[in-house]
Amino acid sequence: MSKLETAVSSLVELFKEYSGKEGKKGQLSSAELKEMLEKELSSPELKEKFNPEEVDTLLKDLDKGKDNLINFREFCRFVTLLARAYYKMEKEAKK
Repeated sequence: MSKLETAVSSLVELFKEYSGKEGKKGQLSSAELKEMLEKELSSPELKEKFNPEEVDTLLKDLDKGKDNLINFREFCRFVTLLARAYYKMEKEAKK
């Protein structure tokens, strides 16, 4: 599998692992999003930017369907934000 395919596959599996544990399958609740952030973000810089304690605010920003759940499309938007933050962090570290 190529690097891109591996990255995409990993994101899909990550979403499936955390979504639907407590409610609707294929959706992340506030508690599931918080658990994912606590377990899967290890960088202090990213943890600061996407603080698990501020999950309700993050959920509201991501939740375009206004159902208090994050679907896969909304999760992809979140991953894009993470990727952009990581890219910026790496770029600044090289200065």
